[in-house]
Amino acid sequence: MTSDMTARVLRLLSLLQTRREWAGEELAERLRVTARTLRRDIDRLRDMGYPVHSARGHGGGYRLASGTALPPLVLDDDEAVVVAVALRTAAGGLTGMEDSALQALAKLEQVLPRRLRGRVAALQTTLTGISWEDRGPRADPALLATLAGACRDHEIVTFGYTTRDGTPAPRRAEPCHLIASGGLWYLLAHDTDRDDWRLFRLDRMADPAPTGRRVPPRPVPGGDAAAFVAAQLTAAPARHRAVATVDAPADHVRARGLGPRVQALDDRTCRVDASGDALTRVAQTLAALDADYTLDADPAVLDHLRTTADRMRRATA
Repeated sequence: MTSDMTARVLRLLSLLQTRREWAGEELAERLRVTARTLRRDIDRLRDMGYPVHSARGHGGGYRLASGTALPPLVLDDDEAVVVAVALRTAAGGLTGMEDSALQALAKLEQVLPRRLRGRVAALQTTLTGISWEDRGPRADPALLATLAGACRDHEIVTFGYTTRDGTPAPRRAEPCHLIASGGLWYLLAHDTDRDDWRLFRLDRMADPAPTGRRVPPRPVPGGDAAAFVAAQLTAAPARHRAVATVDAPADHVRARGLGPRVQALDDRTCRVDASGDALTRVAQTLAALDADYTLDADPAVLDHLRTTADRMRRATA
């Protein structure tokens, strides 16, 4: 297909996506081609997988119908900016669809022209939304997009990282999975300097930079990334210990966005590790439970919960 023909077919596809149905004469006029050339271009789109339906009658008509598979979409500049901003905004707040949103964002930003990236960044920093409920773990969408692309491409990244005790240190790692749990985002990666698997909190990361070096996929220990992360989070030291035994099935509690923190005990009960370094975070995790539970926690956690409960009780008296 010559360059002129390619441009014309893409222009035809763009027109078909902007209106439910087009008259053949109008399409030919817009493209400045004959009716015969238009029919050939329509056939080319069909060969590429686009379900273009034609209507009989004077002048004929064409419309782009839904198909069994999703063919490539053609977006103009404004549409591309809107989609990129929407994905950036949603990537940090979707529950149960994080991977799909991040993969879509990584694909789009990979091909987004440089002239549009500034517009996306400007909109992202100037738009302000109001959320009336907790939509789950949140993180910098640009950071998520960079790491999602590195996970997809198995590309080594470097970044600055602040450890639990506040010590900054440069890191170099092979990204594997992004995980949302307990109000936080984590990167599961193989640390190349330490030759071991690590779980990095995204809120402690800074200046991630893909190195351009791609490596073969590295299998996660045990073959199950979710189980491995759950074990890591459970074993990780926390300043404040709080473990709840919940009178609800594990799947029901996981739907609250707690993910790997939930361990099934039987069909009707589960255990939730709400431990953390911040008392407010522990309280928020426990508040997300919508079923009765018993609590095994440190005295500092119990005191914080009692103080918070008393304050709310006085406010609602």
